[in-house]
Amino acid sequence: MTKHIRLYIIAILSLLLANPVQAQWETVNVRDKQYVTARSLKTFYSFNTLTRSGKAAILENAAVKMRIAANSQECIMNRVKFILSYPVVEHSGRLLVSRIDLAKLIDPVLRPNYIRSAGNFRTVILDPGHGGKDAGAVNQYGTEAKYNLIVARLVRDLLQRQGYNVIMTRDSDRYLSLQQRVAFANKYPNAIFISIHFNAGGRRQARGIETFTLSPVGVAHYGRSVKASDHKVRNGNYQDSANIALATAIHGRTLQRTRSANIPDRGIKRARYSVLTSVKHPAILIEGGFMSHPTEARIIHSASYQHSVALGIAEGIMRYRSALASR
Repeated sequence: MTKHIRLYIIAILSLLLANPVQAQWETVNVRDKQYVTARSLKTFYSFNTLTRSGKAAILENAAVKMRIAANSQECIMNRVKFILSYPVVEHSGRLLVSRIDLAKLIDPVLRPNYIRSAGNFRTVILDPGHGGKDAGAVNQYGTEAKYNLIVARLVRDLLQRQGYNVIMTRDSDRYLSLQQRVAFANKYPNAIFISIHFNAGGRRQARGIETFTLSPVGVAHYGRSVKASDHKVRNGNYQDSANIALATAIHGRTLQRTRSANIPDRGIKRARYSVLTSVKHPAILIEGGFMSHPTEARIIHSASYQHSVALGIAEGIMRYRSALASR
């Protein structure tokens, strides 16, 4: 075991042991993985009710409604979909959530104000994906590179009016390699990083908004199995908790701002994209819809939708700062 991995495991354990209510956790080992019970989630996070309905359970209090289900990786909190690293397990009649999902998703989402110093950022780095010789997705209306830049400029203008310092990796139709984007972002201290994209694929059937954060150590890129390299600590893993809090704020606000367009929620997911792996700041990558879907392509092309996505991103950044500064 390398020194970095030992330090990383110590950090996870420190998070889970930091609260004196730790004795309330009920833990269960299943197939060499450690899980906690839904009942202990109810106790620790002061949910008023835990209601079972078939394979599903709903935990609820005045502020949060959370739904999980056996054999599913979907977790819905306040109408926002999260994709867990591991499916929920039913064991001896109890629903169990993996310990890594507790530490790396549920806790930072429910207690963002416990993430140390993450709200003290001075700079917002906006990264309009693609550009120049790399057009990204293309349809009959335009290129992804163009839409990414339009939305990023709108976000910049909205944030600057609120006094934020905003830097863009590109402000014209020019090509930047992934390594150049990372090197550019890492020059700035105390920053957050938002990479803006639109999607394609799924045989013209896939649609919806999805947001990615870096996979925790030992967790695969979404949609594939674990590789040996997934066990290596990356720059972005030191920001795991801030990453998921930032994604929650931006994804949630973007869904709200685009609700009238009936764009589905594809969830907050884990990935190992280069800009998430190597940027040292809290970082997310948001996909604002599918250019390959006939209906969604027309929606994405509209100025009103582009403004709604930009407004969601900008308001999410403001909400993230507010939530983390409220300790």
